Amino acid sequence: MRPSSDRLETALQHRIVVDAETKVFELGFAELWRYRELLYFLTWRDVKLRYKQTLLGAAWAIIQPLFAMLLFTLIFARLARIPSDNIPYPLFAYAGLLPWTFFANAISNSANSLVGNAGLVTKIYFPRLIIPAAPVMAGLVDLAIAFVLLIPLLIYYRIAISWQIVLLPAFIAWATLLAFGVGILMATLNVRYRDIRYALPFMVQLWLFASPVIYPLSLVPAEWKWVSMLNPMTGIIEGVRSSLFGRPFDWVAIGVSGAVSILITVISVFYFRRAEDSFADVI
Repeated sequence: MRPSSDRLETALQHRIVVDAETKVFELGFAELWRYRELLYFLTWRDVKLRYKQTLLGAAWAIIQPLFAMLLFTLIFARLARIPSDNIPYPLFAYAGLLPWTFFANAISNSANSLVGNAGLVTKIYFPRLIIPAAPVMAGLVDLAIAFVLLIPLLIYYRIAISWQIVLLPAFIAWATLLAFGVGILMATLNVRYRDIRYALPFMVQLWLFASPVIYPLSLVPAEWKWVSMLNPMTGIIEGVRSSLFGRPFDWVAIGVSGAVSILITVISVFYFRRAEDSFADVI
């Protein structure tokens, strides 16, 4: 009977206690790290499902920002004559669309992730943060593919790469953090209020025009520039352009937008952790 007792003792040592109470400042990142393999598999699943039975496959990751760039160039550069800080407008627009397209797709997919994975949420235990995090990580694959088109554009317009390119990964990581924060907030709200999936496209569209994607930050009047800086995407887009084109960094805009991004993410994760106990009941 000794082997059975040993197995029982080992099982008791590795049991998981699911507690409904969450510590005030416990955000669950340590637990998320322990389940990183599950995050990897869910991310890879999202990548494969996204291009399953599609004719063009991963080419859609380039087509979306490419066609948006062509449309913006025709309307805002040719017709509206919007300046682009002495950067060729197609390149200016594409550099802004890269982080924006990643961000918009990530929060849209993340917002529907909990409802779309109701079976997982209600049947087994794992850190629920993994579900809205997986679409954000999957979006990084699309972003990497879309960056491929940037290389011939830089060559065509004869833009030299400077040392500032080394800071580009930092702004990509920042965009990932912000997409994670906004995505889990939308996912949490979408569990209880299904109107979110209808309202989110309008919010994303308005957010696009509030961000310096089709126009430079220098075009914003000085008295309203602080409002634009409160938009966390402002610092990201301006930072990506400065990294790519060797322009001076606007550290004030980057700092303000960065602080807002961190605040949004912390509040979103805290709200998610407080609400996740009721997901299985209302989803």
